[in-house]
Amino acid sequence: MDQSASKQQTKADKMLGLVADFFKLSSHNTTIKTELMAGLTTFVTMSYIMFLNPIIMSKTGMPFDGLFLATCLGAAIATILMGLYANWPVGLAPGMGLNAFFTFSVVGAMGYSWQVALGAVFLSGVVFVLMSVTRLREWMLDSIPMSLRLAMTAGVGLFLGFIGLRFTGLVIADADNLVAIADLTHFGFGEFGPEAPALGFLSFLLISILSYRKVFGAVIIGIALTTLIAFIMTWLLPSDFFVVAEAAKSFAPASGFVSYNGMLAVPDFAALSPIFWQADIVGAFQVALIPVIVTFLFVNIFDTAGTLMGVAERANLQDKNGKIQGLSKSLKADSIASVIGTGFGCPPVTSYVESAAGVSVGGRTGLTAVTIGLLFAVGMFFLPLAQMLPGFAVDGALIYVAMLMLTSLKALDWNDLTEYAPALCTAVMMAFTFSIANGIAFGFITYTILKLGTGKASQISKGVWALTALFIAKFMFLN
Repeated sequence: MDQSASKQQTKADKMLGLVADFFKLSSHNTTIKTELMAGLTTFVTMSYIMFLNPIIMSKTGMPFDGLFLATCLGAAIATILMGLYANWPVGLAPGMGLNAFFTFSVVGAMGYSWQVALGAVFLSGVVFVLMSVTRLREWMLDSIPMSLRLAMTAGVGLFLGFIGLRFTGLVIADADNLVAIADLTHFGFGEFGPEAPALGFLSFLLISILSYRKVFGAVIIGIALTTLIAFIMTWLLPSDFFVVAEAAKSFAPASGFVSYNGMLAVPDFAALSPIFWQADIVGAFQVALIPVIVTFLFVNIFDTAGTLMGVAERANLQDKNGKIQGLSKSLKADSIASVIGTGFGCPPVTSYVESAAGVSVGGRTGLTAVTIGLLFAVGMFFLPLAQMLPGFAVDGALIYVAMLMLTSLKALDWNDLTEYAPALCTAVMMAFTFSIANGIAFGFITYTILKLGTGKASQISKGVWALTALFIAKFMFLN
């Protein structure tokens, strides 16, 4: 080896040593190779958000190409922040469920502009940051009963599942019964774009089977297989039978992107300009929006806390006394990410439970998170791939994620009606009223009244009393 090669090797070794020292790899019993593989694993398991978030939020009128960039950038910056500041192996991205609440409840049902909705997200993020640097966060987590926390996750899952079923065309409107099952032989265009109910359900089944068999990248592979089957059908069946063919074959690059070649496009960040820092914060200062801000805040707090504590347990981040190391920093990073995401035009950016996938293969430090963040940044170049995926193929993943979230109900105390009834009321009302905010409100009111009526008033915390009063006032004066 000549002198120049030897010097380069020395520099490389020093650089690797600095990386190892910064992320404290030796004290966490891990290596650079393990952390990089863990980052790749987590990214693959949560990369579906790059496709799902733009599809859902574009229903508000926001541009798909800008949303795709925003999703990748928001996830990249937030996850790298988590890695560098908190040194935790956690990936962050726009929250599933929160993006649906943003689109279908705040903008769709309530009629607010997406700019005002982003303003509400910003305000909830600021409150989250303030709570994370004070004892308010601990008070909130301690004052809300576990049954209602579990119900929020499950309810968001049920809400997402219903949206997925509607997007695929499996569930349709019915004059007599409100909803009904669709004609499974239908292949065409519906209320939300291209529909193929049978193929949408097939996507869900394929993803579920692959996940059960622990296939690496099960979600992405399931979407890809469904897309391939759809393409084959367009070639084998008459065009008048499979109308989706026209949508599936329209892979034109978005106007905000330059240079197009197959599945890759070089992003032009001008595509972000229509949504970058367009939040109408002043417009969000309305009494009627308080329940919306509270909903964004609640779902974000409890989802984040549950995810981070779960990842900490799997990654063995507790000290000898059982205290979770760096939890405060990780919560602060997550809360700051919510505000950052608003700037790019995203719903609250939050920690993803899929981070457990990377932890399961050895991820223990922030180097895993930095790897995830860099891969999201690379994902910006794959807009054409996002455009070429039929909606029904991606919607199968939405139904799959919903099923995962519903599993939180297994931790309920099924022997105490005053615990499980409010939880089920929360989850069911989220889907049936098509509003996460309404579901949470019904859950708190049900919990308080049942505890009062059964002589268990002492179990009602001050926080629950206050929130129940707020939600009753909402139904009396703001509906």
